[in-house]
Amino acid sequence: MHTGCGIGLKPCHYEEILQRKPELSFLEIHPENYMVEGGLQLYYLEKIRHHYPISMHGVGMSLGSAQGVDDQHLDKLCHLVKNTSPALVSEHLSWSHGQGAYFNDLLPLPYTEESLQLLKSNIHKVQDKLQRNILVENPSTYITFANDELSEQAFLRTLCEQTGCKLLLDINNVFVSTSNHQQDPRAYLAQYPFEYVEEIHLAGHSVYPLVDTKTIRIDDHGSEICDDVWQLFSEFFPNCKTAIPVLIEWDTNPPELDVLLQQAETAKKILHNSFR
Repeated sequence: MHTGCGIGLKPCHYEEILQRKPELSFLEIHPENYMVEGGLQLYYLEKIRHHYPISMHGVGMSLGSAQGVDDQHLDKLCHLVKNTSPALVSEHLSWSHGQGAYFNDLLPLPYTEESLQLLKSNIHKVQDKLQRNILVENPSTYITFANDELSEQAFLRTLCEQTGCKLLLDINNVFVSTSNHQQDPRAYLAQYPFEYVEEIHLAGHSVYPLVDTKTIRIDDHGSEICDDVWQLFSEFFPNCKTAIPVLIEWDTNPPELDVLLQQAETAKKILHNSFR
């Protein structure tokens, strides 16, 4: 997929996208919403994918689960991938099920050799099943682990080197995580393995007060992209290779389509300036 901007495909925009066919490089879906037999979601996806490349961004694979990835989930994803032929397939560096329980969240894991071996096994299984390399997204985090053995950047680099997977760089996640941990996002990005990045996500987040004037940032994809994230994108996008698609994410209470298109236009201007 070439450099360009896309948005998340939401049911409230199906008809408008088909009628207007806005100038977008791609559309992205959460495959879990389409792992069904028939129905309106698949009907519209089939129509829309003939006009736009589709990217799939999973939220339920649980790559970090010690119990391994769920075979039924993987089978359904594989079926959807075969029928839809997406340009990219990505997942989160997180876990969401264990000991028979499923958690509707993207939970973090420590950056240890044990976690690395676990993720390697799960990623190999997914890639072998799908017959393609997947992208793994850096998480937004709210805690750190005392037993971390590697930095997040080194962990991701090693994961790519040992599995062949690529990276989805979420710049909003970088800003949220580094802000929550009182770290410098530019120092983080200066050590990021950009040579493996094949997609970028930009999104909004919320800020909530804590005690003693402290705040916490929550990655909720429910607002416009903040100025700090735009600035980081502008500064660090040139570190990527040229063919990097950029997605505007807005999953919580999606706005009117024109709001998303305006955000995409801002990203396009930054891309244009990067290649001047």
